[in-house]
Amino acid sequence: MADHVISQPDAGPLALSDRPVGPAAAKVLVSEVARHPGPKTVLVIGAGAGDAVVDRVLAVLMPGDHAIVVAEGPADELLAAAATLAGRVSVRKDLPTDVSELPGPVDVAVVARPVLHPTVVDRIRPLLATDGVLAVATDATGGDPLTGVVDDYAVRTDRVFRSFPPLRVHQLRFAPATPHLAARLDPAVVPSHVAVTKRMGIDSNGVAFGGLVAGVALLTKVVRPRSKAWLVPAALAVPVAAFFRDPRRIVPDDPRAVVSSADGKVLAVERLTDHRFGSEEWLRISVFLSVLDVHVNRSPVAGRVVSVLREEGGYANAMTAAAEHNVACYTVLETVHGRVVVAQRSGLIARRIVNRAKVGALLAKGERYGLIRFGSRTDIYLPATAAEPLVSPGERVVGGETVLAHWLAD
Repeated sequence: MADHVISQPDAGPLALSDRPVGPAAAKVLVSEVARHPGPKTVLVIGAGAGDAVVDRVLAVLMPGDHAIVVAEGPADELLAAAATLAGRVSVRKDLPTDVSELPGPVDVAVVARPVLHPTVVDRIRPLLATDGVLAVATDATGGDPLTGVVDDYAVRTDRVFRSFPPLRVHQLRFAPATPHLAARLDPAVVPSHVAVTKRMGIDSNGVAFGGLVAGVALLTKVVRPRSKAWLVPAALAVPVAAFFRDPRRIVPDDPRAVVSSADGKVLAVERLTDHRFGSEEWLRISVFLSVLDVHVNRSPVAGRVVSVLREEGGYANAMTAAAEHNVACYTVLETVHGRVVVAQRSGLIARRIVNRAKVGALLAKGERYGLIRFGSRTDIYLPATAAEPLVSPGERVVGGETVLAHWLAD
């Protein structure tokens, strides 16, 4: 792809791709703008009139927000679009060199075209607020020009395949954000959720698995056209895809609520100590997921990911005590109420835990962050002195909606 130059006084040209990103990638790039409650300052770099990124930014701005658009090419059309949001949007031809040129430090910066060199990040970083985030895209068909930057600062990386070319979208933070900010965020837009209807979607793993089984059916039909053997994989395609269903959930507004991380049945509500996470006493609520339950996992609280720990083990029935020693993944969150740990445990059938949370990421309450394939268990560890349980063993719960516990204080 050819270089596209945005001027920056006294700093030389800023090279970006000449190809604007499409709607699917724009939705992911702008997700941090959409979920931030504001008031906020947004910086959009390399945008042209009619670009999906700038259109989406303008659509999600709220009263009290301010957006600065660094225009690519003639700015007249952008100025006309911004006129409808007078006072909240300004357009300029050059990238600011200092925060003093802006209304304030930038809360969310979005680069509207794929980045070709890490100097782009170097130029924007000084403009960000302490807990500001930078959203950038790179071409996923080759090596990533931001590899070193991503290794050090990426708190989330999504691959957007519904884009030409396919893109990687990185969310970069250069300093730890506070759990208080996480408590104010909406759940992020994630490309792993593929919408089917307004209320129902499917995880991208389901698309892959369903497509694989359907492909086997097609291949069997081609190789053995007179046989009915193709009906077996064809019949499996729908239930396999349905296992990865990802319905829309309405997260309770109550700031004291701790919601279930998964659908299923409450196995245990107990107080215990676990020295892996400190010497304090924990309130642990365990939920068993059968193969018929939704297996997408959601964050039970809002917080900042401070650690993701993976443990080897066995594959005992998730309803038995032996499951304590199964393969597991622990996501440790820093919240306004203290540390919270969410465990994804494998089961008798489950052989794969998917955890998309990265250290430094902010998870909103009810936000999708992973899944477990084919029967499993989730455990939520809460500080025992800070929370009271609201469920009992045997109760059915719904991930992202059912309130498992209440914090004792706001």
